[in-house]
Amino acid sequence: QIIALAFLAVALAAPQGDKKPIEIVSSNSEMNADGSYSFNFESADGTKVSESGSQKQVGPKPEDIGTVSKGSYSYTSPDGVVITVNWTADENGFQATGDHLPTP
Repeated sequence: QIIALAFLAVALAAPQGDKKPIEIVSSNSEMNADGSYSFNFESADGTKVSESGSQKQVGPKPEDIGTVSKGSYSYTSPDGVVITVNWTADENGFQATGDHLPTP
């Protein structure tokens, strides 16, 4: 049984086809002493990611500090459509919007 699991692990770790790494064509990041940050990158296939955040008091006590963030990402689907998601994450949870996402 151990030998079978070892063979399974090796098979799963094997490269999956001739996929080459995708080059990162731009990348920026910033981290500040006050806890705020931002980063973004773009890859050669057109994928884009950006995020920024800061510290915020999210509760009644001064020690109720949390990070609030917002950002977006986009990529091209297999059928050639650019998919973009904009999102926020704060004391109200994670909320994402995008033309391809269902809305209530």
